[in-house]
Amino acid sequence: MRTRVRGWRWRRSPLRRRSDVVEAWTALVVAVLLLVGAPLAGALAGWWAHDQERAVAAAERAERHRVRAEVVGKTPGMPPSVQGGREHSYRVDVRWTDPATGPHTIKARVGANTRHGDIVDVWFDGKGRTVPPPLSETQIWQRTLTIGTCATGGAVAVVLLANAVVRRVSTGHRLVEWEREWARTEPEWTRRRA
Repeated sequence: MRTRVRGWRWRRSPLRRRSDVVEAWTALVVAVLLLVGAPLAGALAGWWAHDQERAVAAAERAERHRVRAEVVGKTPGMPPSVQGGREHSYRVDVRWTDPATGPHTIKARVGANTRHGDIVDVWFDGKGRTVPPPLSETQIWQRTLTIGTCATGGAVAVVLLANAVVRRVSTGHRLVEWEREWARTEPEWTRRRA
């Protein structure tokens, strides 16, 4: 019958090696890093990313302006298929009237389900070029969570890789210690003289 002794690496014993103590401390450090350090790294990275993305969104909102325009160009008869949950878009002529400069017509990117005569939002930068809309709050949170999750996963991977390296080195040291002990003990057991 086998019995398992918990915490044997922490207790004094003639069978305990220095590598056993190193492994015990490594297991404790790995547990703390996985349970506290990795989530903390993810939270800090997410917090930083959230601040960055909000600053980018604020800069985009300050630089870009929206115009309500009517689709006047020919739209495809059948909308393109949706692949990977992402809606396709296409370029079509849109027209709007600016109170200061009069009517304008330009090619702009619109959603796949847009039809002739629909009113769409078109965004322009400071130079008058069409650009995508500024980041929405949903997009900011998506990017925040993605960066936080990746940082947590990266921290976990680094901790587990370091643990594997320490265990491999520790096992090598343990084998050397056992070989040394056996070299001292073998003559007593086999009645051979060294």
